[in-house]
Amino acid sequence: MRRILAGLSVTAVLLTAAACGSGSGSGSDNTAADKAGGTVTLNVGLVPIVDVAPIYLGKEKGFFDKQGIKLNLSTAQGGAAIVPGVVSGQFQFGFSNVTSLMVAQDKNVPVKGVAEGNNSTGKDGADFGGIAVSKDSPITSAKDLEGKTVAVNTLKNIGDTTVRESVRKAGGDPSKVKFVEMDFAQMPAALTKHQVDAAWVVEPALASVKASGGRVVASNFVDVSPDLTVALYFTSTSYAAQHPAEVKKFQTALSESLAYATAHPDEVRKVVSTYTQIPASLLSQVILPSWPAEPDKASLETLGKLGQQDGLISSAPDLSKLLP
Repeated sequence: MRRILAGLSVTAVLLTAAACGSGSGSGSDNTAADKAGGTVTLNVGLVPIVDVAPIYLGKEKGFFDKQGIKLNLSTAQGGAAIVPGVVSGQFQFGFSNVTSLMVAQDKNVPVKGVAEGNNSTGKDGADFGGIAVSKDSPITSAKDLEGKTVAVNTLKNIGDTTVRESVRKAGGDPSKVKFVEMDFAQMPAALTKHQVDAAWVVEPALASVKASGGRVVASNFVDVSPDLTVALYFTSTSYAAQHPAEVKKFQTALSESLAYATAHPDEVRKVVSTYTQIPASLLSQVILPSWPAEPDKASLETLGKLGQQDGLISSAPDLSKLLP
């Protein structure tokens, strides 16, 4: 399924999702209603990056068991691939950057945020993601990206639209930047081999880039907003309407997971090694995101304006319907 979705454009994927989600949502019922002994099984689509460490940690600590939830966690390359899986019922919940959800809403794909995902650290040069170059690159600022090739995990999404903002703020012309799609895990090697000029990389791949001498030339999330809400956990609107009890249990367990992750950074780094290929020697160097209890609405309004400016969405997102 993920291989098929990866070959489609964001628009095609979302239109497919809209078609799949136009019915009663029975696909979600078939998987989530499989209850035994008061336990509900929930399938969750994730991206294998540091952002989702709290849900893995919460599963490990029994926070979801306490709510009567058995979690099945699956991974995909990006939020644009997870959206159709949620709407079609393959997943009951998913993790996605907010731009993917704004694009989905703009195309009338029935999605609804249910919980905070993660935020930027707000620290320029010390965020969990950034625009990175190889150690011998002549690029020293985002302005130097004019005429260069930059890797992002998903085209026409939060990666390229925030990179463009960094270029604008540095006095460059974002229309002169070429973007190519690449999995985060492949970016460190691609930079070392000069297959791309730069890459928007997030942890734990960012730690690998730095270990090989790579440099961060701009913190694109911070350039958008210091308190940027980067991602949310979400579900389909039909599942939210038909299964409010399951949604509430998921929210409760996830809230506990986010708080625990914030208070136990060493355990977060340890759990990251269970679902990524980050070498143990680099775990201490991984920069963790912020995991607040609630999304930052003002930062999302700014992100929505960038989405409109870059042609990703046609109108301002309706955050009252999208946010938890």
